[in-house]
Amino acid sequence: MKVLKFGGTSISTPERVKAVIDIVDASRKEQPIAVVFSAFGGITDQLIKLSHQSAENKNDYSTELESLEGRIFTFAKALIRAKNRSSVFAQLKSTLNELEDVLHGVNLTRELTPRTLDFIMSFGERLSAYLITEAMKDRDIPAEFVDTRNLVKTDETFGAAGVDFEQTNANIQEHFQDKDSLQILTGFIGTTAKNETITLGRSGSDYTASIFGAALDADEVEIWTDVNGIMTADPRIVSDAFSLSHVTYEEAMEMSHFGAKVIHPYSMQPAFEKNIPIRIRNTFDPDFSGTVISNERSETGHRISGVSSIKDIALLRVQGSGMLGVTGISARLFSALARAEVNIILITQASSEHTICFAVQPAEADRAKRAIEDEFSLEIQVHQIDDVIVEKDLSIVAAVGENMRHTPGIAGRLFQILGQNNVNVVAIAQGSSELNISAVVAREGEATAINAIHSTFFDGKKNIVDIVLIGTGLVGSTLIKQIGEYQQSDSGSRQRLRLVGLMNSRKMLYSSNGIAPGDWESDIDSTTDSADLSKMLEFANASKSNCIFVDCTASDVIAEKYSVILSAGFPLVAANKKAASGSYDSYAKLHKLSKNNDAPFLYETNAGAGLPVIQTIRQLHGSGDAIRKIEGILSGTLSYIFNAYDGTVPFSELVADAQEKGYTEPDPRDDLDGMDVARKLLILTREAGYELEPKDIRVKKFLPESCFEATSVEEFFTKLEEADADMKQRYDDAHDAGKALRFIASLENGDATVSLQALDPNHPFYHVDGSDNIVAITTTRYSERPLVIQGPGAGAEVTAAGVLSDILRANKLKTKN
Repeated sequence: MKVLKFGGTSISTPERVKAVIDIVDASRKEQPIAVVFSAFGGITDQLIKLSHQSAENKNDYSTELESLEGRIFTFAKALIRAKNRSSVFAQLKSTLNELEDVLHGVNLTRELTPRTLDFIMSFGERLSAYLITEAMKDRDIPAEFVDTRNLVKTDETFGAAGVDFEQTNANIQEHFQDKDSLQILTGFIGTTAKNETITLGRSGSDYTASIFGAALDADEVEIWTDVNGIMTADPRIVSDAFSLSHVTYEEAMEMSHFGAKVIHPYSMQPAFEKNIPIRIRNTFDPDFSGTVISNERSETGHRISGVSSIKDIALLRVQGSGMLGVTGISARLFSALARAEVNIILITQASSEHTICFAVQPAEADRAKRAIEDEFSLEIQVHQIDDVIVEKDLSIVAAVGENMRHTPGIAGRLFQILGQNNVNVVAIAQGSSELNISAVVAREGEATAINAIHSTFFDGKKNIVDIVLIGTGLVGSTLIKQIGEYQQSDSGSRQRLRLVGLMNSRKMLYSSNGIAPGDWESDIDSTTDSADLSKMLEFANASKSNCIFVDCTASDVIAEKYSVILSAGFPLVAANKKAASGSYDSYAKLHKLSKNNDAPFLYETNAGAGLPVIQTIRQLHGSGDAIRKIEGILSGTLSYIFNAYDGTVPFSELVADAQEKGYTEPDPRDDLDGMDVARKLLILTREAGYELEPKDIRVKKFLPESCFEATSVEEFFTKLEEADADMKQRYDDAHDAGKALRFIASLENGDATVSLQALDPNHPFYHVDGSDNIVAITTTRYSERPLVIQGPGAGAEVTAAGVLSDILRANKLKTKN
């Protein structure tokens, strides 16, 4: 079984709750699950605020209570159908009345004890888990609300309870015996031996999930949050940070200690002890597999797993000649700090024993200094120990990873790269486990240090591919989605993609820090910059980044600017066929500019969508193999039409149906006139070494000229109906001869034609299905049997995938040269 946990951000609105219920419903159908819920987003903070307002006798606490109640009932109305609301509303009102009574008591006594605060905070999880349970029942999901105060037993440390695992595990195992319904659990809360409500402290709901997972010997614990797992660095600091598919428990603990806030170390402990994997997943991207935390190491090819930091720390330095060789100095120092309740983040000591440095939160620095001065007052008075030095405005940057163990040179490389980037290191610490190397740096150098380390150990600078995308239509927007998916994958040693520029027909947007693929529409809508390719080139030049320009338009105007892009040294990927199918002189000029400026010019999707047709022909020709013949079905639309046409439905009706389904252009003549196929064939002939012009491609139209002379689409369909009988006769003749009609592009001995042909069953195109494209290439080496390439020939997904492949290939070609 699995235990799933959803945090407050995942259920902060009714719409998000509905999305979570969808996730839970899908998961429960795969295997048995139990689900832990935090309070609705913001409710816990509201309850704490209410508690203090009531204790301080502030009259506005009743207003805040009304606000909370209103929010709860807003959720209820959105999640529960009217016919099922009566009993749910009554229970919610009863619970809220209980909360009001407690707050009234606090207000009367002016006393807010940790015990009472815990009780008040418990209402958050109790309300959310109950209401979500009822919302599931409203959708006919068999669910049962479980108040975990009846199962989780603890000591009396209010605010951060210690769990009695022996009793708790027994309670959980007994409760889950013979339970068929989905168990919905309150996170964060338990009870003492006296049945007093208590909370489990920071990340208490994660802890609850881990407790239940361990008690039930779960296969996995899933923590659903608002990020795509654990990343190599904070993406707000490092734009090319990416998600890790796997980290060990120790790596996760180290990264969490040094600023990675995805999961708190102690909340992992129960699962860790049972060797149960914990998977961090994203509620807002449920298809992403997330990060698995387990005992198993994963070979990523990187020497470190991540870079994290603590933004603001203070460093205290205790030093003096009286410390050398004196037994017990360290024990006295840290005992004094413990008595003063100072939490130490990092410790480093000189091998001479002359100096001890340690880092604390800035708010604790003065208290720590006083504690040390009190403890060593005599030594300070006789100058055996110097005055305690406190340095503030510092940060800790830590490199973490299992692969650092027993790997020489990592520390040296790390400090070398910091020096090269003018980052001064104030203190250094490395644990004996060799899992982490930490450096204390000036706070203003934190971002520089993190980016430098990340770039060095993840090959960031070398592999970042900045993309300027022109055209945000169907293919362009699909490409953006695929770039986002690529960014979120565990890319290992692959290239990292960063969308830095966008331009449509009206506006443009450029950001050297990257444009989030999930926010691009709102970002470009909000910009005031008008579309201007010249300015986009200026931005790209100024950034001095490894930019690749991508054209996903069908614009002649953009195609005319290709020479400017290539002359500037930028690689160019084109889904737009206009440039490669223009005059031969223009085609040759672009390739010359590409070669002279080390700017790859790729356009694989110009023929065959995502199929590797152009690249294959280019490589065959480049290797000295003579291309004797090329045949191809190069239109997904015409492939679909002639595969579907069987004479039972008039040809005009079939075309109209294809137009309605979006399989053709809005004006079907743009597909049926064969000119698009002719442009594709022209490009293939040029890749094969033939210097043909557009006029050299003979297009034999299969429809009468009157269809193409029609002044409107409506008139075209009227004329097309007149051709139905002729098309039926052509089909019957082919069928009677055991042949199939296919619209073929053909090059043979330099003669290029596009025509409708009847093919016998021995031809490789006879059995083509759906909207597939297929190309057969006969060469000197492939003379007995042609080389055949077949696959989907239409659709935004496959076309965008082909463009993405060209982007990655263009970058490899650029960096290789």
